[in-house]
Amino acid sequence: MNHLTDAFSAPAPPPWKAEMWLRFRRLFWLKLVGTSVFTWLFFIGYFHLLRHPAAAVMVMPLTPLDHLIPFLPEWLPAYLTLWIYVGVAPGLQRNFAELVVYGLWVGALCLSGLALFYLWPTAVPPLTIDVSGYAGFAMLQGVDASGNACPSMHVAVAIFTALRLDDVFRQARTPVAFRMVNALWFLAIVWSTMAVKQHVVLDAVAGALLGLAFVLPSLHWRPTPHRVQILTNRADIISYQ
Repeated sequence: MNHLTDAFSAPAPPPWKAEMWLRFRRLFWLKLVGTSVFTWLFFIGYFHLLRHPAAAVMVMPLTPLDHLIPFLPEWLPAYLTLWIYVGVAPGLQRNFAELVVYGLWVGALCLSGLALFYLWPTAVPPLTIDVSGYAGFAMLQGVDASGNACPSMHVAVAIFTALRLDDVFRQARTPVAFRMVNALWFLAIVWSTMAVKQHVVLDAVAGALLGLAFVLPSLHWRPTPHRVQILTNRADIISYQ
């Protein structure tokens, strides 16, 4: 009897923890499968345009800043984490309507990027460094070649994710550390695109502008956000613990 009393008298988790847990578990499998399918469809179009450009490919010019950024192969893991990062924000949408509208906005962003690659094929300058001795770079060069450079979709999708994820943390009133980690993860991805020489500065700037063109209106034209609520239902508290 005492154990039962203790279970029901246990303090409820802090409101932000309950809210984040609710967001994470709601529609989990739909979010996981939907994000995977969406990414797969994007790559079908991406690689088709990469291997079959519709016009002559323009090599992107280097800026003085590009000459100051050294080749830093240790940043490759940060570059690859984009494919985890892009799933976090949709995975924390609170309901089906928010998830669908999020998908429509990011889908429009990706289609716009593919349209730009079709109309204006670009590539980064050839590497003057032999990367064969660096782990992972042979695979990267074979899969994600130097084409489809501008705008950088790595940066475009990363900035879309960063601002939408920051909005989730703000709504849930999480500790500021969550927002700081999000910002640092975003900056690491952006820096890595140039540090591993997959993109030049102009690619990153164009990618940021493209991402902002979609994420800023997406923060206003969407389902009315639900107010963050404390989950007082005992079953929810027990399932959280």
